[in-house]
Amino acid sequence: MIKWRTTRPLKNTPAQYKAEFEWLKEVDSLALANVQQQLRAAYNKFFKQGTGFPKFKKKGIKDSYTTNNQKGTVSLTNHTVKLPKIGHINAKFPNKINGLIKSATISKTPSGKYYVSLLVETIVNELPKTKSNIGIDLGLTHFIVLSNGCRVANPKFLSKLQDKLVREQKMLAKRRNVAKAQQRKLTESRNYQKQKVKVAKVYEKIINSRKDFLHKLSFNIIKNHDVIAIEDLNVKGMVKNRKLAKAISDSSWSAFTTMLTYKAAWYGKTLVKIDRWYPSSKTCSGCGHLLTKAELPLSSRSWNCPSCLQENDRDLNASINILNQGLLLAKHSKTVGATGLA
Repeated sequence: MIKWRTTRPLKNTPAQYKAEFEWLKEVDSLALANVQQQLRAAYNKFFKQGTGFPKFKKKGIKDSYTTNNQKGTVSLTNHTVKLPKIGHINAKFPNKINGLIKSATISKTPSGKYYVSLLVETIVNELPKTKSNIGIDLGLTHFIVLSNGCRVANPKFLSKLQDKLVREQKMLAKRRNVAKAQQRKLTESRNYQKQKVKVAKVYEKIINSRKDFLHKLSFNIIKNHDVIAIEDLNVKGMVKNRKLAKAISDSSWSAFTTMLTYKAAWYGKTLVKIDRWYPSSKTCSGCGHLLTKAELPLSSRSWNCPSCLQENDRDLNASINILNQGLLLAKHSKTVGATGLA
């Protein structure tokens, strides 16, 4: 067994390399100091916690940097954002920003667009209680099925732009082959770089459309319900299924669950995650009768309970069971919290 240990603290600073790498002078000293702190934290995790060795971040791939706001060095006007050492830059703001700006992260996307992400210290007011609870069943045909009977169709953003993406990627491959045949570097091939941006724009449209959909849907659910119950799915394990991997990835269940989690915490709502092994689909929501796996194959979308004769839609029945189980867990959690039990 190999044991790693550090004998000396990391003393190298990005500022020491300004003479060799002129582009380091383009940003302010706080940005370089942040990089040093991030690198030191990464090495500490590697040596003390056994995480992976820090990966080298090559210039030109996911370019970004973070700077801090000190006495108004990062500020906003109606149409500009002020950054240290750069000054005012024209910018578009989707929403009004209320609060104290702590830091700004400037990033460049593969399509050539620049974004500024602001870290703001603010007060988030809790949303009013609605006395409504909801259970959510995640799916592929329908993105979600709610326990109140509502169904949200799966937008399938990747599938809709799949043909266009394939065409642009084929053209990119041709540009790559032409550049290699002419013994030119890809960075020097203008046609290849132009086509690379076109491919990036297709991906960007897919990502932005998906994020917009997930943010609006998650906020709407949080706004209108007090207790939200959802499945705790093993998405990493599920994407190993080659037949369903692309459809599951396109659905972005993990991103949707993450948004529900932090928005529920922000706005004073309760999110309950049901154990992934809970048989929500195979349990009758009317009487609790449990079917076996053989009695309810994946292809069956509805079934009649042999005990109470209730006709169950597979997805709707699952969402009702998820809600009932979620309410039990939420009640138990409050009881444990009130009595102080571990």
